[in-house]
This record gives sequence, C-alpha cells and structure tokens, in this order.
Amino acid sequence: QVQLVESGGGLVQAGGSLRLSCTGPERTGSNYAMGWFRRAPGKEREFVAAIAWGGQRLSYADSVKGRFTISRDNAKNAGYLEMNSLKPEDTAVYYCAARETDYSGSYYLFDHQYNIWGQGTQVTVSS
Repeated sequence: QVQLVESGGGLVQAGGSLRLSCTGPERTGSNYAMGWFRRAPGKEREFVAAIAWGGQRLSYADSVKGRFTISRDNAKNAGYLEMNSLKPEDTAVYYCAARETDYSGSYYLFDHQYNIWGQGTQVTVSS
C-alpha cells in the first residue's frame, strides 16, 4: 500500500533544476527517516539521498553530492529533493521512501531499510 506521494518530476534540459516533493505518511505520533532513490532504465534502484527525522543529519550519493539537496518539513509531513545542475545521467524514476525510527538522528542508505514507498515520479534530462 502506497503511503507516500511524490510530485515535481518532469522534462528539463541539462543544467536545469527540478524540485521533487514527497508527502506522507499520515501517521501521528511516529517519527520517520526519509530517503530518495532512483531507478534509471535498465539499471538497479540506487540510493540518492537520506535525511534523519531531526533534519540535521544528511547523506548523499557521490554522484549527486554538491548538486542535490534533501530537506524536510515535519510540520507539513513533507520531504523535498532540490536538484540543480541536472545531467542526462540523472534521468530516472525517483522514489521517496520512509521508515519509522526511534532516534531523531538516524538515516538509512539502503532500500531494504525502508518499508514505506511512493509510486515514483519521472525525471528526464535532455542533453
């Protein structure tokens, strides 16, 4: 059952920017770590970025470091992925993921560590 909803994908030229949004899950009283993953055509799903519930601890894949920024707004139950200086190799379906956590500083790098996923949003970067 999908409990996260992504939006903001689209077609952009190389060097351009997009901002992805992720809303959910709608469960009060729980803390969630969040992550972004992507799957390019013909490739395995890969880690992009992760953020702890407290928002202070972040992690990025080397391929996006310095170009992408992950953030969250817990009051709105939302997470974001700001993508700048986009390259054709960033073309993929991007997925938001979440999992409950007892520690505000924990983030997770592997897709099997998450149990709540969105349906994905397509990002296409033209050269």
